[in-house]
Amino acid sequence: MKNNLCRQKTGVADSFRYFCRIYGKKMKIYSHTEPFELESGKKLGHIDIAYHTFGRLNESHSNVIWVCHALTANSDVADWWPHTVEYGRFLDPEKYFVVCANVLGSHYGTTGPLSTDPLTGEPYYGDFPEFTVRDIVNVHRLLAMHLGIVSVELLIGSSLGGFQCMEWCVMCPDFARRVALIATTPVTRPWAAAFNESQRMAIEADAGWGTRSPQAAMAGMAAARSIALLSYRGGRAYDLTQADDDAGGTDNAATGSRTLFCRRVHSYQRHQGDKICGRFNAYSYYRLSQAVDSHDISRGRGTIADVLGSVRAKALVVAISSDILFPPSDHRELAEYIPQVEYHQIDSDFGHDGFLIEHEKLNTIILKFLQS
Repeated sequence: MKNNLCRQKTGVADSFRYFCRIYGKKMKIYSHTEPFELESGKKLGHIDIAYHTFGRLNESHSNVIWVCHALTANSDVADWWPHTVEYGRFLDPEKYFVVCANVLGSHYGTTGPLSTDPLTGEPYYGDFPEFTVRDIVNVHRLLAMHLGIVSVELLIGSSLGGFQCMEWCVMCPDFARRVALIATTPVTRPWAAAFNESQRMAIEADAGWGTRSPQAAMAGMAAARSIALLSYRGGRAYDLTQADDDAGGTDNAATGSRTLFCRRVHSYQRHQGDKICGRFNAYSYYRLSQAVDSHDISRGRGTIADVLGSVRAKALVVAISSDILFPPSDHRELAEYIPQVEYHQIDSDFGHDGFLIEHEKLNTIILKFLQS
């Protein structure tokens, strides 16, 4: 089944909102009109939460799968996770009621830096407050209450999505009967945080950073994304997919000359930078990277062993062999301390992005987990 993308721009804060989705589903917005207090103590006047649903809720409300998305994804899981929202797959809309909500601070409909600050009547931009993964989950909990969902059959997330799943299982131990934690970690370690800080430095180095514009620091964000891609793919994936067709450089048809300084991977890095600038904003990118760095499942709660030991959901933990951002070693504590746990490692050349690319392997593992 081919998922066709239909985008409609409706202004600065609403740009890139997704409509005309598969199965006729559209992005919905739940507006929570009460003040929302962040973990920092700062408050947002109200929260808009963008979300998609697929399938139908059964009478007993026992067929819910809640998907938590990664850094720059959106609530339309059928758009960014290929071959998952399909018949016979683990997000089968004929069997399950699938919910995915856009995270706080993002570009895709949930309240973020391009949203209007009710105190000023203008977009927040750089004034949007810092927030944590726990804040993201508390926003999702508001939506769950609005939808009348008190428990789910499966809570699933990869990368930052996995962070959210862990937090939710600790905050609300009876919310998920099962949880799938993919390419993730119980704490953002210095190695991953270093990548994020380098990306923020690239954004800060852009002369447009800090200007009150949705186009601020686009060049800096492009450079940041090129840094991120290194951590998402790793050397093996780059060497497999970005090798030059020959060893002799690149021909220039206009001049008849040949340059030895233009490599296929150069254009790939720039292309990825251009892509993120076409669909995101630097203020959201900056704040979301800080939220990633805030992640520590044990912060203020005791030891990692004790906190993970409190998880009541039956857990599936999936690592990717070549992931350098959250390597298999980051999954050991999850597999060791969660009481009911099943561990798998996917052999892949595509690094952290393997959770998007190896959907066939992942589908096999998750379907067996759901049926066990």
